[in-house]
Amino acid sequence: MNSSRPYLIRALYEWIVDNDCTPHLLVNAEYPGVQVPQGFASDGQIVLNASPSAVRHLHMDNEAVSFEGRFGGAAHTLYIPSTAVLAIYARENGQGMVFDLESPVVDEEPDSGPDDDGPSGGEPPRPSGRPSLKVVK
Repeated sequence: MNSSRPYLIRALYEWIVDNDCTPHLLVNAEYPGVQVPQGFASDGQIVLNASPSAVRHLHMDNEAVSFEGRFGGAAHTLYIPSTAVLAIYARENGQGMVFDLESPVVDEEPDSGPDDDGPSGGEPPRPSGRPSLKVVK
């Protein structure tokens, strides 16, 4: 399943702008593929004002957020992979969302056996690290 992060970033951006607030992105400036002016990063992170009045050529898709912005009077082209976005929030009130760190997605090959063997006398084995639900009566 695709990551929900790029969809949430776009939705929250639109929501923040529709409420006449200033969208800010907190970005991991050290994430592979991130292109931001390093001189403006602090502790490996950078906060970017992504309001329509502050940026040009804003583009958000499932892979990345990109736009042109000015830093210290000089124009820069920024490219931020969606997985490098740590948070999006409104400057005026702090409302928005903080994201968990995502590890790179690895394509899994489908199992060759059937998905539902039925009960086998105990709980079916679960892959480690994956969430599970249990019916509690």
